[in-house]
Amino acid sequence: MKTLILVSLLPMIVLAQPKNLRQFSLTLEQGKYYNHPTFAVWLETVDGQFIQPLFVTKSLATGTYRNADAGNGRWKREGGEARRPATLPYFLHKRGVKAFDGTYLPTPTDPIPDAYTGATPTQSTTLLLIPDKPISGKVKILMEVNQPWDYNAVWYNHRFPDNIDFLTSGQPSLVYMVEIDTENLEQEYYLNPIGHGDPIGASGKIFTDISGHTTARDIFKTIKINILNSD
Repeated sequence: MKTLILVSLLPMIVLAQPKNLRQFSLTLEQGKYYNHPTFAVWLETVDGQFIQPLFVTKSLATGTYRNADAGNGRWKREGGEARRPATLPYFLHKRGVKAFDGTYLPTPTDPIPDAYTGATPTQSTTLLLIPDKPISGKVKILMEVNQPWDYNAVWYNHRFPDNIDFLTSGQPSLVYMVEIDTENLEQEYYLNPIGHGDPIGASGKIFTDISGHTTARDIFKTIKINILNSD
């Protein structure tokens, strides 16, 4: 008895496996006006949905600062708790965790988890960033930065005379962003400014006109992502 063997002449179809990004570094090159800024780095979907924080400076993450709040717009000469909603309003509203006072500020009793926090660097530095889950497809990496009491001719200290929150900020926070696609990865990416946060921290809006920012644009000279591990 003969056995009939059928051989398919159709090409084999191999489905491409999605690439995953597992870790990357963030290099912050300090600019001329770098002076202990507060900043946060986080992930979003391409349509702007918050995914997770990647790094948040300790003061904002815990609600404690080198100068504690003494009330009525005054500050103590010692560390302690302070409420500063104008610091990083875009990030905080994106994160969407409300505090007891109606703001989106972390507190000493309800901080951002330690896994995402660290001290403000004293100079240029490189941070290792590892997402909770591998990244696949397109995603945005954002960073918001603010330096307290950073006034200029446009954002002068009496621009909002009745608002105490603005006084601790000056030039509003700057927001930087880059989009990456794990299916078409490059070795490095640079984050560029896309706007600024609410000057008084009352909303999570982003304002695209940053022409009034001067020294704030030179807090960091460059903000660079380097891809370290993907498969």
